[in-house]
Parts: sequence; structure tokens; C-alpha cells
Amino acid sequence: MSEGSAPATGSLKRTLTLWDLVFYGVVIIQPVAPMGIYGVVSMEARGHVVTTILIGLCAMLLTAFSYGKMAAAYPSAGSAFTYVGQELHPSLGYATGWSMVMDYVLNPIICTILCSKLVTTTDIGRLVPEAVWIVFFAALFTGLNLRGVKQSARMNELLAIFMGIVVVLFLGAALRYLLGASLTGADLTRPFYDPATFSFPVVLTGASVAALTYIGFDGISTLSEEVENPRRNILLATVYTCLAIGILSALEVYAAQLVWGTWNGFSSVETAFVEIARKAGGLWLFLLVNATLLVATMGSGMGAQLGAARLLYGMGKSGALPRPFFGAVEAKHGIPRNNVLLVGAFSLVGGFALSYQLGAEMLNFGAFIAFMGVNLAAFTRYWLRAEKKTFGNFVFPLVGFLFCFYLWYSLRPQAKLAGAAWLAAGLVYGAIRTKGFKKELVTFDAPAE
Repeated sequence: MSEGSAPATGSLKRTLTLWDLVFYGVVIIQPVAPMGIYGVVSMEARGHVVTTILIGLCAMLLTAFSYGKMAAAYPSAGSAFTYVGQELHPSLGYATGWSMVMDYVLNPIICTILCSKLVTTTDIGRLVPEAVWIVFFAALFTGLNLRGVKQSARMNELLAIFMGIVVVLFLGAALRYLLGASLTGADLTRPFYDPATFSFPVVLTGASVAALTYIGFDGISTLSEEVENPRRNILLATVYTCLAIGILSALEVYAAQLVWGTWNGFSSVETAFVEIARKAGGLWLFLLVNATLLVATMGSGMGAQLGAARLLYGMGKSGALPRPFFGAVEAKHGIPRNNVLLVGAFSLVGGFALSYQLGAEMLNFGAFIAFMGVNLAAFTRYWLRAEKKTFGNFVFPLVGFLFCFYLWYSLRPQAKLAGAAWLAAGLVYGAIRTKGFKKELVTFDAPAE
């Protein structure tokens, strides 16, 4: 072949369409996303779960706009810490990246806790103490990752489709149940606004937890190099994904609250949704929803643990963490074994030390820091530094920042204290290693496989 006709090497083919990206985003977030946190949010918001989902949707749509804009500016990065570090300041980028590390480590912990709770809702599961299940799931995720077992993209897509079918079955059962109930106009509006229990600060605290429903949409921006017309499609796909998940989640929790009839009375807040499924459709729906949530959470926990291990490996390889331990790769399976074991240990200890709610809130603490940073980065690049200034580039990122700030501020004090302690420790460590952030410490990206 002549030099002019030789194919380019080292680049990815741009084959993904807009709707490929939207489907990918829904697969990442999962159609059953609000089911695991339903009970926690209902108790915190005193029943206004639909309202919290919609508040979270507003914040995420605006933040999705900022992610899409920044993905166009940095098509090969797709990371909040890169956007913040490049547009604002390296120290702020580091703080964002360090918050991301906390999220990576917390994700398998809350998955371990939720799996243990779901198993003990069944008669067979209750024969074994919950503490034993925590040990089992922490060991299971670790063991599978040590053996190099990986979830295929195809399997994740099939699971997402199956979860969508389960959601439809739940909504159908709920509708059938409600058609036989005597509902008043007040009953139909209570999930949105209940004058007997409404309090804006309380609802915002619930919304700060409900935002967990949308976590993962930012993963779309990592595919920038494989997308047709990335400047347009990344932004649209991120917004459409948040919108689709928000509408679906609102329908799920609205039906659930109408079926249950009140905002409390659950035997366990972590498994509230499966209790509602039993009331709506009987034992078969209870078992189906419970099994679906269990499989989905196991998949998330396993993937999250490997993601955390690979992120720590990247930090070890770059010298930000001790290289001999964190930068080592086990030859047979090609996995960072030390890091898998370490994250597994965190999951085991965290399964006993944290509640599901506190773990989820701490995860959102880190996520909101990243979201606020991306909104400010988009504002800085496309308004403060732009030659041509538009109304949208001024309003959307600023309002997105304010939404995320208020949700972050509305987290319970325990979560903010724990998150602040993690952040402070990371900033001290980073300042020491970089002599006051005068040199780059690390790229907070999990390396490509």
C-alpha cells in the first residue's frame, strides 16, 4: 500500500450513534436504579420520593449539558478531574480526582451491604446471619475478580433489557392493584406534595440521596473517540440518558408509593421496594424483583471492585501511591491482585462499619464535588474565556452548579464529615507529594485494559 492509503493506527473507529450512546448510558445506570434507595429516600423525604427524583433530574440534566460541552473540548479524556484541573486549577482537579477515588472504593461496599440485605429478605436467606452474608459477598466479588472473571458488554446489555422487562411487570402489577383500590385526588398527588409532611430542607436531604439514581451517566463521555459527531452526540446522549432514567425512575417510585400508601412502615429501608412488590403482585413479583435487584447489585459490586482496583493500579503506576504494591500486576490473569485484595478488605470492613445510607451519601458527596467542578469548568471555558458568549453557556452551568451545591449541602452531617475527612487527608497527601501542587501528581483514570 502507498503511504497515502495506509490506514491510521492507534485510533478508534467512530461507529457509535447517538442512540447507541443512550442505550449504553441506560445500561450503566440500570433501569432498576431507584429501587435500592427507595426506602432510604422515602424516610428522609417523608414520602416525597417522586419530588426528590425530579429535583435530582433537574440537577443532572444541567450537569449533563456541562459534561457534553467539556467532552467536546477534551474528546480523549472524559474525566471530571481533567476538566477541572485544566480549566480551573490543578489543585482543584486533584481534589476532584481524590473524591472520585472515594466513590470507586465506596461503590463495592454499598453493593456488599445491599446484597446482604436482599438475601436476608427470603426465608432461606434468613437461616444464615447477615454478618455471614457480608463476608460471603465481599469474598465472592474478590474471588471472581482474582480469577479474572469479567462481565461482557453483551451480558450487561441483556441484563439491562431483562431489568426493563421486570420494571414493566412491576408497573403492570401496580396498575392492576391500584385499579382495585379506592384512591382520592389527594392520594394521587401526595407522592409529589403532602402538606402534612412537606419541608423543603427535608425534601432536599432526600434528593441528595436520590441523586444516586443517576450516578454513572458521566461514563458516556469516555466514549468520545468512538462516536459519530462527538461534539453533538455526547452532549445529547448524556442529556437524553438522564431524561430517560429520570422519567422511568419517577414512574417506578410513584407507583410504589401509591401501592404502599404511606412513607414509612418498612421492615428494612434497604429492601422497602421488594416489600412493595409483594404487596402489588404477591410472592412471584417479590421473588422476581428481589432476584433482579440481587443480580444487578452483584454485577455492579463486582465491576465496581475491579474498577477501584484498576484506578489504584493507575495511581501506583504513576507513582502517586507506592509502586511496588499498587503498581503490581499478577501475571497469570493480568489483574492488579494486591489492589483487588485491598478493595475486598475495604468492602468487608465497610460492610460492618457503614450503613447502606451513609455509604450512599458519602458516594454522593464525592459525586457532587465532581459535578460542581464540571459545571464550573464549563462556565469558565465557554463563558469567561469564550470570544462568543451565549445565554445558554452562562445560565446552564451556573444553575447546574447551584443545584448540585444545594444537594451537596443538604447531605446529612455524618456524610459531610466523613467525606470532608477523606478529602482533607487526600489534600494533605497531595500537597506533600507535589510540594504544594507545583507538579502533577497523578492522572485519576483507570488505565485501559
